[in-house]
Amino acid sequence: MDQKNGCAFYENGSWYHRTKVLNEDGTVKYSKKGGFKTKTAAEKSFKEYEKNFQSSLRKYQLAQNQDDSITLKNYLLYWFDEIFPKRIEPTTQMVSKFVLNSYILPFLDTDIKIKFVSVEYIDELLKKIAPISASAGNKSRELLNIALKDAVSAGYLNRNPVSASKTYPRKKANIFVLDKVQTKRLLNAAKYNEWYLEILLGIFCGLRKGEILGLKFGDFDLENHSVKISRQLSNNPLIDNKSNKLVDEYRQVEKAPKTNNSYRTLKVPQIIIDELEKRKGWVEYCKNSYLDQYEDHDYISCQKNGKPHSMASMNIALTKICKRNGLPPISVHSLRHIYSTILMEKGVPLVQISAALGHESIHTTFEYYCDVMNGDKEIIEFMNQSFVPDC
Repeated sequence: MDQKNGCAFYENGSWYHRTKVLNEDGTVKYSKKGGFKTKTAAEKSFKEYEKNFQSSLRKYQLAQNQDDSITLKNYLLYWFDEIFPKRIEPTTQMVSKFVLNSYILPFLDTDIKIKFVSVEYIDELLKKIAPISASAGNKSRELLNIALKDAVSAGYLNRNPVSASKTYPRKKANIFVLDKVQTKRLLNAAKYNEWYLEILLGIFCGLRKGEILGLKFGDFDLENHSVKISRQLSNNPLIDNKSNKLVDEYRQVEKAPKTNNSYRTLKVPQIIIDELEKRKGWVEYCKNSYLDQYEDHDYISCQKNGKPHSMASMNIALTKICKRNGLPPISVHSLRHIYSTILMEKGVPLVQISAALGHESIHTTFEYYCDVMNGDKEIIEFMNQSFVPDC
């Protein structure tokens, strides 16, 4: 048996793992499952078996013991798996899962029985959670309120203690996202626009404006359909050498990405690869036209003479496209939000969305998107099967 993990072991020419299955009478049947070609496959199967066993055990305990033995933790896990998902959209379930696993469960007294959960206990629990992020207290209280309201209906509690607990209001992020019809109209309108590739990179890779303008042809791996983000273009103020004061002038410079987590590699859909090839042909044409006057920085987004676009140019182009096509005015950052919504609709975990966006932490991602994770604005699935952002 593998001593490190204690779940996968090699036997008779294949990998195996131990299994536990809960019988209808509450007894446990122990066995083993084999035939796996790799240790990783066996470990993955073991985790799935263990997850199913724990879920079955919680359901059995709650069905048999609607009394003193039910803990708050077991109730919440049961409620989240069996009750809550039946009436919410997948995106809401995703953010709620993050709240439960990252905020609530780590601070629970694991042995506290649900019947002993009081207003004072909820207040102390939320007091520990709230400092994690600006929305942690608010969203945790919101989820607990729904869960314990259902607990009252099911007879586990006489009253919901969350309703009388301290509230945690928060400032909502100002986010605007086009719906799927508007997004499709934007892409159709941009298809023959000179900024089409940049718009695709915003919607399908979630890049910041400076990251798009700083991309070079060498950053793309065409064989693996990926792009490496390792720089951004930014406006730097000029300083007068004599007075050592800022002057009213800026110049564009290459800088490191916004955060350490902004260094990342992303998968890109085929449509971006196709447009990149077209852009490469256009750049070669410009080089042949301008000859020695062409400034070759290898940028995929540049003027005809090779110089980088101004920092305001892409937003100006987006405004014109939207105005001409009856769309609400959006910015490059709005494309980034559309990208996030696409990932949510595809069920990508919040931790992967955070990594794909290059956020400093997963809590930053949560702050931005915890209020847009609902089913009201489902985004059409534009991307092909290969589009899965790297962690």
